[in-house]
Amino acid sequence: MNRHIIQTDHAPAPIGPYSQAVRSGSTVYCSGQTPLDPATGLLVEGDISVQARRAFDNLKAVVDASGGSMSQIVRLGLYLTNLGDFAAVNAVMQEYFHAPFPARSTIEVSALPKGAAFEVDAVMVLDPPT
Repeated sequence: MNRHIIQTDHAPAPIGPYSQAVRSGSTVYCSGQTPLDPATGLLVEGDISVQARRAFDNLKAVVDASGGSMSQIVRLGLYLTNLGDFAAVNAVMQEYFHAPFPARSTIEVSALPKGAAFEVDAVMVLDPPT
């Protein structure tokens, strides 16, 4: 099995024993991104829309570092500490994705790292070289 570790300073450094993303073949598995400011490692201040936007920006940075694009994401996992924020997160998601949308799950969780209200992870399939 070949594995290529993806790392970028444009997304927060991992806060545990994991990689920002791992590529195996044409598939890239992106670890969860929370709304941490990559420059400070601190949680951004603001409502769920601000947090979701920062987390999606962090995901985009990892996707860019892998050589892919957000349009190549085939699956998203969304994690919210309050499912009442579902509509606001959907609105932010549509700033980053357009139809046809990736497959997705949305799960309410009791807590997220560093007190975040939102986290996103993804699986991306890169186009084969031409």
